[in-house]
Order: sequence, then structure tokens, then C-alpha cells
Amino acid sequence: MERLSLLSEDQVRTVQRQFGTPTFVYSQKALESQAQKALAFPNAHGLTVRYAVKACPAAGVIRILNRAGLHIDASSGYEALRAMRAGVPAAQIQLTAQQLPDNLADLVRQGVLFNACSLHQLETYGRLFPGREVSVRINPGLGSGHSNRTNTGGPSSSFGIWHDHLDQVLATAASHNLQLTGLHSHIGSGSDPEVWQHCARLTLDVAAKLPEVRRVNMGGGFKIGRMADEVSTDLSEAGQPVADEFNRFAEEHGRKLHLEIEPGTFLVGNAGAIVCSVVDVVDTGRQGYSFIKIDSGMTEVLRPSMYGAQHPIVVVPATPEGRGQGEYLIAGHCCESGDILTP
Repeated sequence: MERLSLLSEDQVRTVQRQFGTPTFVYSQKALESQAQKALAFPNAHGLTVRYAVKACPAAGVIRILNRAGLHIDASSGYEALRAMRAGVPAAQIQLTAQQLPDNLADLVRQGVLFNACSLHQLETYGRLFPGREVSVRINPGLGSGHSNRTNTGGPSSSFGIWHDHLDQVLATAASHNLQLTGLHSHIGSGSDPEVWQHCARLTLDVAAKLPEVRRVNMGGGFKIGRMADEVSTDLSEAGQPVADEFNRFAEEHGRKLHLEIEPGTFLVGNAGAIVCSVVDVVDTGRQGYSFIKIDSGMTEVLRPSMYGAQHPIVVVPATPEGRGQGEYLIAGHCCESGDILTP
């Protein structure tokens, strides 16, 4: 049976009374602890940790992690603006987006770094800012994740520029006198050190062909264990083989590359909770099931519906004396059959 970890039962009831439900609650202590783990990621020649804002764009969370020393990975123009409004300097934000924002030029003029995810994006940036520095996201041909929906590399992924198109990247950059100073590669969600080492090797093979590259971003996707039987990524185990590859690259090419990583869920996934309310209890007869309906669901936690993932669920009685036991499925409040939070 899952137990409360961030809040006491009295605190849960207090949140419900004072703020209503559903309400997100985050622990500053837990956020800072995870930030320190990320900042200790093994590296050979320097490290920048970027918080992937899409994991939780709450301004308070952004401020806490930025004060802890983290920079920002924005996956949209809106996320970049939100980070700046939360007080993050533009120069500490890198934009890596599937869709170019309409305000790209304004963001770059304010100092936001740009990471081109396609040849079209690189061409667009080059026309707007000829002669400037730029980073490019490469799909190294490798993906890693617990399902196809969490793979962000390999031939079935649209993320990044396919590694065989490097000649076109160089030609586009040359036509606009762009300096390719950053290289980015993100393959998905996983924690296998051998996979991280292999991805680092593939990415550094690309860096060897880009002599101006000074920093290499390996992305994020570090797995966390939410349920009692799940294991979180050991960043030391995942990171040391990567650092070894960066050292090998420096020995072979005489270039000490700065490492960047982009954890998101790793930082916030176990640092927060949603307090919600039971709104109904129904059943489908003796041969069916009993359901607890809540005022939350896929609108706040999409992973169970999208990936079949499980999150800890704890039922807190309305009063300390109101305890009971039973077997129930937890149903969300959306009119979608997939809005179920239990297996």
C-alpha cells in the first residue's frame, strides 16, 4: 500500500480547505535535493544542467531550481517567456522546439539561445541572424525509452536532424555564415549506462565533424521510480561512462567539450503531489468494479492514460476517524474511458 511522502494527512486536509481541489503542492526541499543530484552528474570538462520546463512550468518551481544553479531548457516560446518572467536571465535559456515560435526573433534578440531541430529551422534562423552562433539537434539514430511514445531518437522519431544529413547542416550554416558552436542529442527516457555511453559516442562522432562545437547537450529522460517497486536512475552510473567518452574525445581531438544535460521529471516527479477530492462512488454490480471518481485526472496527470504508467495514490479520510477499506478503481473526471488512474 502506498503511503504519503510529502504531506501529512492534516496538511492534505488543510490544502483542500484553503485552496480547493485539485491543487498541486511541491516541496522546495525535495526540489533542491534533486537539483544537487543533477549538478553532481559526472563530467570531464564542465557541466551545465538545464531544467526541462515542460515537466512543470510553475513559476515557483522555476525560481527554486534556477536559484539552485540550474539553467533552462524551453520547448516552446511560451516556456521561454515564462522562465524570463520568473526571473531567469535570457542567456540561461535555450529554446529547443518542434515548432518555431512567432516571437523567435524577439527571444533571440533578448539573449535566448537557439537550438535548431530541423534543416528548415536552421535555414530560418540563418536568414534572421546571419553570422551568429547556433546549436543543432541531431538524431543519432538511437532511441531509448520504456515505450515508443517515450523514444525521442531513432528512425521512428521526428525529433532532430537525421545524422546522415550532416552535409546539409554544414552547407546551410555556411550559406549564412553561422557558427555551429552547440550540438544537442536526446534519445528518450532511460537509465542504462551502456545506452548513455553509446549515445555519447555517437554524438561525439558528429562533434568531431563540427570543429566549432564547444558544448554538447545529451538531453535528459532520466527515469525516476514513482512506485515502491520502481528504481530511479543512478546519475553517477549513467554519467561516468559519458564523462569517459568526453575524456576520450579530448585525447583524440584536442578539444575539451562542455557537457549539458536536461533533466525534467527527474527533478520534479517525486517532489510534488496533487491534492484532489472524491466526488462520487459508483459500481457496476457484483461481477463488475467499484469506482472512486475524483475531481482530477488526465487534465493534471496524463501519463497513466497516455503511457499506462502508474502513480502513487493515497486516500486520505475527510476526518481522522473516517477510515475504511475496500478495492476500487480510481476514475478521473473527464468524459473519456481512458481517464483511469489505476491499472
